[in-house]
Amino acid sequence: MALRIGDSVPDFRLESTGGSFVSLSDFKGRAFVLYFYPKDFTSVCTKQTCTFRDQFTHLRELDIPVFGVSRDKLDTHRRFKEEYKLPFELLADEDGSVAKSFKARIPLLGVNKRITYLIDEVQKIAAVHDELLGAETHVSAVLKALKP
Repeated sequence: MALRIGDSVPDFRLESTGGSFVSLSDFKGRAFVLYFYPKDFTSVCTKQTCTFRDQFTHLRELDIPVFGVSRDKLDTHRRFKEEYKLPFELLADEDGSVAKSFKARIPLLGVNKRITYLIDEVQKIAAVHDELLGAETHVSAVLKALKP
């Protein structure tokens, strides 16, 4: 089961495709999206990521940064980002510890679930969308949660 609305966000620090580290403390006072997915270059994960890419202007207009997280190595993330022209960073969680702390890991398989979190300005879960096969629904769920 995913984290719930109102839960505090676990601390994290992961290396990004941009060459820097991204951590929870970078976003005090600012909302952001953190989405977990199983693997770069797979059909459903590519569809999910490209949907975030295609809807990114809406999130940028709202000043909401987006980060994708999987267990892939940083080099794989960089190729994935370049091939699909992603305007946001991917974060490498190679050991799966961040996914585990966000309850976004399938324990027996050791891969990430497909879960999207909208994290609010006080670092609480504002919205969560947990749907394994509905790749396109993750962005629409975030946009819906952001409407007043």
